[in-house]
Amino acid sequence: MTSEITLFVNPTAGRGRGARAAQPAASALRAAGFSVRTVLGEDAADALVRARAAVEAGTGALIAVGGDGMAGLALRAVAGTRTPLGLVAVGTGNDFARALGLPVREPAAAGRMIADALKCGRIRDIDLGQVGDRWFGTVLASGFDSRVNDRGNRMRWPTGRLKYDLAMIGELAAFRPVPYRIRLDDEVLEVEATLVAVGNGSSYGGGMRICPGADLTDGLFDVTVVGDCSRATLLRVFPRVYRGTHVDHPKVTVLRAAHVEIAAEGVTGYADGEPLGPLPLSARCVRGGVRVVGP
Repeated sequence: MTSEITLFVNPTAGRGRGARAAQPAASALRAAGFSVRTVLGEDAADALVRARAAVEAGTGALIAVGGDGMAGLALRAVAGTRTPLGLVAVGTGNDFARALGLPVREPAAAGRMIADALKCGRIRDIDLGQVGDRWFGTVLASGFDSRVNDRGNRMRWPTGRLKYDLAMIGELAAFRPVPYRIRLDDEVLEVEATLVAVGNGSSYGGGMRICPGADLTDGLFDVTVVGDCSRATLLRVFPRVYRGTHVDHPKVTVLRAAHVEIAAEGVTGYADGEPLGPLPLSARCVRGGVRVVGP
């Protein structure tokens, strides 16, 4: 592997934490003997062009500095290639970094861990979700959770987990289950559901373990369906998502499939915390879709 690697930086992640985190991460990588080039873009599209150019030029690794949105952008540059991806997680949710066992909001520690992993060859293939030309590492959210995500993204304060807790409370006022049509490989279900989450990874929203049994290497999604339930039931059950124990509730069903199509009126899908667009959406689990640097 070449010693030249690329830092892919979002200067606006976490209210500027992306730009501030790049320096200690780069210092840790250089101290380990790597030559570090930093890629910034004028906007997301420009940044992606620059990241893809670095991958095509043979960079030894692409290290994304930011949150899950930045990780998702980096996936569009490295998915399907042999260039490994590392994460310096300094955004709001950081669920992809958690899934990979990487430090969160500790850029110097993340830089040291990535450097050590690259030197020791601790690089592995993991699955990715794909919707059209978009890739995701964690969860495709739809329904109540996507409305919470939408509200949370509009909130300037607070940050982290508390933001999503408050957004959830705000969305309860407008809560109602909706009819879903779900295709799981060759099986079709029609259900009234509060939410449907398609998990490549286990968590979203800064540690909400909506698909606690999801495995990044099994070639299958875990699909969590929260059925038709009252506001009171949802209020009792949804906080259990942080422990992953919500799946024990009778209104919650977990299914598994490699190809999932979800359709519902007036519902937006989010993946890795970023909007994909209105349903219907079709996702497939791509086994070994990306190489990642990990502990």
